[in-house]
Amino acid sequence: MEEDKIIRFASRMDYLPPYLFGMINKMKMEKRRNGDDVIDLGMGNPMDPTPDAVIEKLVNVAKDPKSHRYPESSGLPNLKKEIAKYYGRHYNITLDADKETYFTIGSKEGISHLCLAIMGPGDCVLVPAPAFPIHIYAAVIAGANVMRIPLEPEKGFLDRIITVCESCYPSPKVLMLNYPHNPTGVVTDKNFFKEVVKLAKRFKFMVINDFAYGKITYDGYVAPSFLEIEGAKDVGVEFGSFSKSYNMAGWRIGYCVGNEKIVEALGKIKGYFDYGIFSAIQVAGIIALRDCDDTIPGLAKIYENRRDVLCSGLERIGWDITRPKAGMFVWAKIPEPFNKMGSMEFAIQLMNNGNVAVAPGAGFSEEGEGYLRLALVENEERLRQAVRQMKKAMDQMKI
Repeated sequence: MEEDKIIRFASRMDYLPPYLFGMINKMKMEKRRNGDDVIDLGMGNPMDPTPDAVIEKLVNVAKDPKSHRYPESSGLPNLKKEIAKYYGRHYNITLDADKETYFTIGSKEGISHLCLAIMGPGDCVLVPAPAFPIHIYAAVIAGANVMRIPLEPEKGFLDRIITVCESCYPSPKVLMLNYPHNPTGVVTDKNFFKEVVKLAKRFKFMVINDFAYGKITYDGYVAPSFLEIEGAKDVGVEFGSFSKSYNMAGWRIGYCVGNEKIVEALGKIKGYFDYGIFSAIQVAGIIALRDCDDTIPGLAKIYENRRDVLCSGLERIGWDITRPKAGMFVWAKIPEPFNKMGSMEFAIQLMNNGNVAVAPGAGFSEEGEGYLRLALVENEERLRQAVRQMKKAMDQMKI
């Protein structure tokens, strides 16, 4: 066809597999259009409201014509000051608000653009696996080579980093971390980060830590910031998000903090791609950081209760469940003999026969096969109903 000679894509598109979550979402929407009540555990898309004070500030500022102009691309000065105060208040970290902070259109966008700034063909990037897709494919899109390292056990993970750094040429340029981890819910402590900083300095690689779930923690666990470690700012940066802590997923606001040169590189490349975040959202973000600390523990408790309801329900129907200490998800091993089906087929059958949407583990790299990621975004009664419908669907499955 003549069109095939005209419509040609960049070679990087060949390295991007079908986006499994997009496929599941399409199935969900089709079923809903047909009148089915699908319980959505597939996407970490908060259904609870943003704090009232944040919404009210957005509405007021949005009415001011001055906010309709191009925004401050790196973040309003007062917003940058507030994130510096936030890190000082929560983690006893000193940040230069002007040079060590940058606001992004969500952490996913920020990580993607940073990869374009610091990675290129021939570079090697280490990514714990299973992994949130952008942690792998932002590097792939940038032209880098990705080496996946099994996430657990933690000691083995560090040893494997040493082995790779000593045996590969060129040695890795970047280590991508994500604690608390999506999708598995694995958490870590300061001792682990201390070892990472030592290795980064020894082998001369940069560190990116995705800290989006840093405040959604359970059972008394407190997630450390990577930047709490002495010397961490010498080697890396940390990304955070308003999506989870303040239920602002659709607002699209996140941040990068840490090493001045890396932050500067992010700003340089973003200057060619976008103009930053709508000013009214930035001002609302100031209110979230400054005035909404007290809303976060209550939100985390809601997710903790949902975790317990979902895990207890799955255990009752025979699933072997490890309860996460952080994050918005349960990483559940598909029980035998259903694991023979593969996570994608199992997820499709849960959708078709149970009206429950889940994320197949295969969407988080090969290491995720055999698992499902279940989001804790529905209320407790809907989660109980989801378990009942999953059990019904499993009873109908032919293996």
